[in-house]
Amino acid sequence: MSASSSNEKISKSSTGPVKYAGLTGNPLLYAVVATATIGFSLFGYDQGLMSGIIASKQFNTEFPATRQRNPNDVHAGTIQGTVTSVYEVGAFFGALLSFFIGERMGRRKMMLMGGVIMIIGTIISVTSFGPGSPRGNVGGFVQFIISRVVTGVGNGMNTATIPSWVAESSKAKNRGFLICMEASTVAVGTVIAYWIDFGLSFINSSVSWRFPIAFQIVFALVLIGGVLVLPESPRWLIAHGHVEEGNRVVAALLGVSLTDPAAVAESKMISEGVAAQLSKKVARKAEILKGGKNQHFRRAIVGASTQLFQQLGGCNAVIYYSSKLFEDNFDLETELALILGGVLAVVYAIFALISFFLVEKVGRRKLFLIGTVGQGVAMFITFGCLVNGSRQAAKGGAFGLYLFIAFFGATWLPLPWLYPAELNSMKVRTQANAISTCTNWLSNFLVVQVLPTMTASIGAYTFLLFAVANMIFLPFIWFFYPETTGRSLEELDVLFAHAHIVQERPTVVAGQLPPLTDHQIQTLTERYGIHDEVEADAEMGRSRRSSASGETFDTTIPPAEPESESENRQ
Repeated sequence: MSASSSNEKISKSSTGPVKYAGLTGNPLLYAVVATATIGFSLFGYDQGLMSGIIASKQFNTEFPATRQRNPNDVHAGTIQGTVTSVYEVGAFFGALLSFFIGERMGRRKMMLMGGVIMIIGTIISVTSFGPGSPRGNVGGFVQFIISRVVTGVGNGMNTATIPSWVAESSKAKNRGFLICMEASTVAVGTVIAYWIDFGLSFINSSVSWRFPIAFQIVFALVLIGGVLVLPESPRWLIAHGHVEEGNRVVAALLGVSLTDPAAVAESKMISEGVAAQLSKKVARKAEILKGGKNQHFRRAIVGASTQLFQQLGGCNAVIYYSSKLFEDNFDLETELALILGGVLAVVYAIFALISFFLVEKVGRRKLFLIGTVGQGVAMFITFGCLVNGSRQAAKGGAFGLYLFIAFFGATWLPLPWLYPAELNSMKVRTQANAISTCTNWLSNFLVVQVLPTMTASIGAYTFLLFAVANMIFLPFIWFFYPETTGRSLEELDVLFAHAHIVQERPTVVAGQLPPLTDHQIQTLTERYGIHDEVEADAEMGRSRRSSASGETFDTTIPPAEPESESENRQ
């Protein structure tokens, strides 16, 4: 995005604080996060939306193919799964699109495009008329399915882009809190959708499902409005030659003038890091496959695994289908099932809000481990109660679902959106985030597609599979998920390079390496040759403890400050 863009309300003064849309400092950062939360609320809204619609009388009347004759109707259950899950197919392609063009277009343009596509998809949805309507035809059902794909494309673009926008606009000390705030509002959107569905379930017309779908446009318009007046990521601007504009954004986010020493120092650190990575040649897509000191491939795989584990743990089996599960598997009346689904969404949101405070105090790694154990135990409880088969035992199964969503909301909901955004290097962050988001949508599709079929065919054993899956995740988290709390994005490059050179797991090094100052980061970056184009120690089969010239790296931690500054203080 060029500095001359007319839609950016910028103060050009070099003496006063730089402003965007009249905001500077923390208020500007909060506006960025607020806009990001709208984008993720829209994601959550769709999750809750279909839970109350897919098995509703009016929707099933409009589209008879989705009507399940009984809880064991596998065919209709599969159709319901398909109608719901095609959204994830679209989101996958939206995230894939971000992989190929996201870095070139920038964060803001991708989000703008995503919002517009979602509006188009929503309009196609609400104008679909099925064979059950006097105005309808068989093609209306196909139109609805296509609309779900289109809307998903827009959401996939947004979810692949928003975490990078927030991560690159925030500081290490509050990055986790802010991204968790953004990601956790998925639960807020889910709550809104559940209760809108419940309120309109008493209306005996297609408005009961058309209005909840149409309401997505409100979220999309707010997202577009915010993105239009807020700044681009400073790191993206500097990396793509818009240095002056990037410096303005840095100053604006700090709440100071362009000439303020803090803004100059911050801009210099970002510029040096970006220049070292990108000045010699533009990053290729194949860059993400590299190992060596940068460990691009390892970091991308670890980031993507968080999204895979999130979905295979069973979250969307509960979120998308809670009302249906309460009605079919717990043998409850439709109205009570909808109420319990709405209450579950409220519990989900409450514990998601708690994650804001846990993520910096407890740390990413510990939350991953705690959440996995909690989710596994909850699924074992649900399975144990439902396999009993009695109505009384089913109440314990409902408790298991509530316990699951509480652990999920506090841990696994926000972490897979935060972790890849901060774990990966600037050079491949767009591609790595797109890969992790694609992984989310593919595994999301798998779970949402097969869940109705599984519950109709194997019943309670569905929850046993999710319980076992959570237990399988634990060793992977323990051995491959390093702690990133409190470290800057540039510092993590040093952490992985150091781990590679000393031949130790990053999880171990993260616990041993103290927090680094800007001087230490810069010194170690240069010493290790992190941004050298030739990764001789990885790609030419040389010793991990040797540089391209055969010399051993000095792995001692340099002084916190340059010697001249230390002497002056003394």
